[in-house]
Amino acid sequence: MNNACHTHPAHGRPTVKTPRVAMLSWLSPAALTLYLASYIVPFLEPFRLALNEYVRMIGWAVALGLVLGGIVDHYVPAEYISKTLSQSGKKSIVYSVGLGFLMSACSHGILTLSMELHKKGASGPAVVGFLLASPWANLPMTVLLVRFFDISGILIIMAAILVALSTGFALKFLDDKGLLEKNPNTIQTAPEYSIAQDFKSRIRTVTLSLEDVRGILKGIMALAGMVLGWILLGVLLASFASAYVPPVIFQHYFAPTAVGLLVTLFAATLLEVCSE
Repeated sequence: MNNACHTHPAHGRPTVKTPRVAMLSWLSPAALTLYLASYIVPFLEPFRLALNEYVRMIGWAVALGLVLGGIVDHYVPAEYISKTLSQSGKKSIVYSVGLGFLMSACSHGILTLSMELHKKGASGPAVVGFLLASPWANLPMTVLLVRFFDISGILIIMAAILVALSTGFALKFLDDKGLLEKNPNTIQTAPEYSIAQDFKSRIRTVTLSLEDVRGILKGIMALAGMVLGWILLGVLLASFASAYVPPVIFQHYFAPTAVGLLVTLFAATLLEVCSE
């Protein structure tokens, strides 16, 4: 179950090349420079304090998502994901939403896991369903919302699942019409291919050797190159907003009006904040 999941010539698995995100290579030194300068320049101190708070809130979630993604990359064969989350019917959407519901990670952890699922062959609609179902509809969030809002908490979770399913089905319709780009990582498995039987044969040989650790780290680094640059950009924007935008601006432009809703949606698209 080790390296066999990386190359499957018999099944014709395509070679996946992880794109290198140049943003991370220049954004990281820039962020580090600003952070260190904040100990000298008093004006930058609020930025440093806000950045520390955001890192404290989401750092563990990003790390957890990268580790889980690396484990999936190394141990889970692409055939499993392709067969389960790229089916022609609607089952793939139901499976992806169910998987998102069972996951216990915040938005940053789910982001890295969804990228790994896409690398393993999950269809675009299935990945979107997975993203929407978690973290707002996962089990810990269900318990939390029910504790806070009683029956209304259940209605919120049901609404989240309904949004995930309806969006996934809508994208699936477009995908079936050929209006969405197909995932080039998807593997076409034989009808008789059984995940259960293959898993039974692989589980007997599973190990955690030095080579396995290296494989997991390789998967982690690949995912980090894909998502960390964007997460860092969002955290920096959020830190600057927290440090230098007066609260009255938020109260005025993010008011409970139609215009306030649109402005909020625009700002939320740019900022990376842990959903919980």
